[in-house]
Amino acid sequence: MPRGKSYRRSEAAKMRMAERRTVVFPPQQPGTASSARGGTGYRHAVLQWPISPFTGRKHKLVIPAESPDKKFVLLVGASHLRAIVDGFVKMPEGGLSFGAMSTPGACAALLRTEVVHAVLPRTPDAVCVMAPSNNLTSSRTIEEAGADFGKLLATVSERCPNVFVLDFPPRLKVEVAQQDFMRQEFRRVAARMGMKYYSMVEYFPLDRLDLWAGDGVHLSDRGGMEILVDVLWSAAYKQLYCPAPAPQVSPRPSMPRFTPIVVVKGEVNVPRRLNPYEWTLVGQGGKVG
Repeated sequence: MPRGKSYRRSEAAKMRMAERRTVVFPPQQPGTASSARGGTGYRHAVLQWPISPFTGRKHKLVIPAESPDKKFVLLVGASHLRAIVDGFVKMPEGGLSFGAMSTPGACAALLRTEVVHAVLPRTPDAVCVMAPSNNLTSSRTIEEAGADFGKLLATVSERCPNVFVLDFPPRLKVEVAQQDFMRQEFRRVAARMGMKYYSMVEYFPLDRLDLWAGDGVHLSDRGGMEILVDVLWSAAYKQLYCPAPAPQVSPRPSMPRFTPIVVVKGEVNVPRRLNPYEWTLVGQGGKVG
């Protein structure tokens, strides 16, 4: 039996989606002028960190002293958190206290391994997972990256029930379309798990080269990282102090148990009532609702 146009269009859409989700990432090499730029900003010299026995990566976890009047937020991510861990860039002051777990070069799977083995003296009030841009180079497909990211979020939520995601900053040396595909996948995974995903790409225009260091990947200390910590603080504040409003449900009016009665004497214009279930008594001298 021949298929209709609607069926063929549906099948074509499914094929396009499958091709997009299983696109194979090529090795990231400088190519066109648009993808080979480096930043012009300053970034501190990398300090020596211990090597993790679990992932073989450099790794460091810093936890602030307990402060009863502040909410404790733990940041989990890769090298973008390094300047915060080393103290070169400070988080904004306020009613929040931040710890950070940084594993430079780690993808979602390696971050998950470090979360499993992390020793926390107390449970955070919230955990912010920075979406791992290293999956742009470590994952073979977007679908594979999304699956690993989902496992990371599930593991983090086992350590703390209040988890949210912050998008990764753009890279200058990776095609914009490829980064957008990855963001969309990460956002879908977070939404499916009921977690908020806070965007960041709009804060980093690609023509502001001073926001990046020379490698085009890491943010500059005095430009890009200053924006990053402000976005981090704002997202954490919204997560802890500005919960989404509960959906408004209009109460269903109860049905009357009797038929409304209107008694009319003489010719009197009765104004239209907002509530159709109220009855009105009208007399010669006026009306009574």
